[in-house]
Amino acid sequence: MESNEMSAADVLVIMAHPDDPEFGAGATIARLTREGKRVVYVICTTGDKGSADRNMTPARLVKIRMGEQRAAAKTLGVDDVIFLGHPDQALEADAELRKELVEIIRTYRPNLVITHSPYTRYIWWHRDHRKCGEAVMDAIFPLARDHMAFPDLLAKGLEPHKVNEIWLTGADDANYKSDITQTFAQKIDAIKCHKSQVEEDFFQRLDRIKARASAAAEGEEFLMAEAFRRVEIPW
Repeated sequence: MESNEMSAADVLVIMAHPDDPEFGAGATIARLTREGKRVVYVICTTGDKGSADRNMTPARLVKIRMGEQRAAAKTLGVDDVIFLGHPDQALEADAELRKELVEIIRTYRPNLVITHSPYTRYIWWHRDHRKCGEAVMDAIFPLARDHMAFPDLLAKGLEPHKVNEIWLTGADDANYKSDITQTFAQKIDAIKCHKSQVEEDFFQRLDRIKARASAAAEGEEFLMAEAFRRVEIPW
């Protein structure tokens, strides 16, 4: 685990790959930081398979993508980025990942966690996204809550913690639209930081992102939105 600092956060954004926070929730993250919320990222994999460049090596790509992710996070006002370093395309929602996430949740003690929906269907939902979302849901309930889960963490002084809300990106059954009209441009600036992922087809992707944000706001009083499945936990 690589991190610069460890203190309480209002929001944890736990995603599979570098660039997932910006594509899935970047404008909402910008809105939350503008509101004064302390936001911390957790990136589960290295993203070392994410290149079509035949001259790229996995080791070089990891360094590039970590730098891009830090720059994008800074653009959105995010306080810290934690890289867990699991292999790209091979993330498992196993005990190791669940324990890592419980440790982070008990350390930062967030009110809100934003992550991938583990329930989205069909081909375009990356396997790592499903596994990340599954592990996060299990870590929040019941593992982070129960003092007898991972007793060695309790021995380290990490008391149980109850997360109050989860916002799932990419959900088939979204029930919450976040107004991003004022922060959409900031999301795009953050996405531009991921040059290894978007440089050649950026304008094509930008058109799709704009269209998706406009469609998500349909029926609302605002013009652009990011959609989530919002889960409020009745502890």
